[in-house]
Amino acid sequence: MPKTQPTATYDDVNLVIRLYELRRETKLRTARDWFISSCKPKSFEELMKQCPPGSPENTNLRMVASYWDMAASFITAGVLNAGLFFESNREMLVVWERLKPAIKGLREAYQDQLMMSNLESVAADYVGWMEERQPGSYKAWLSNTVTER
Repeated sequence: MPKTQPTATYDDVNLVIRLYELRRETKLRTARDWFISSCKPKSFEELMKQCPPGSPENTNLRMVASYWDMAASFITAGVLNAGLFFESNREMLVVWERLKPAIKGLREAYQDQLMMSNLESVAADYVGWMEERQPGSYKAWLSNTVTER
């Protein structure tokens, strides 16, 4: 993330609010609740066992992953201020950290090396943003939030 990011605009604020409103939609909220409480794969194989194609879990997985990759695409496309987004969307980082052990297998299975690349790129920027503001915060957050199984 650039050190001198432009100041957030009212359009940025409105987009963040809209993303929040979308997160409250019933089906997405249900999928997010499932993902946070249950989706903690240690490998691609484990993810596929937990979320086989056609299952409700696979539907939840796709809904959550695609939502956060879409939100990240707004940042990579330059239409949303990253710093403003990072202030209130740490769940995106949880999703990336949970999917990271399976991403290589997912990309190979779908023959798409760019699958969730927006999510990956913005997650890396998010970590940099956290560490710039408070060194050591990412490691502490990771051990207390994501890696507990």
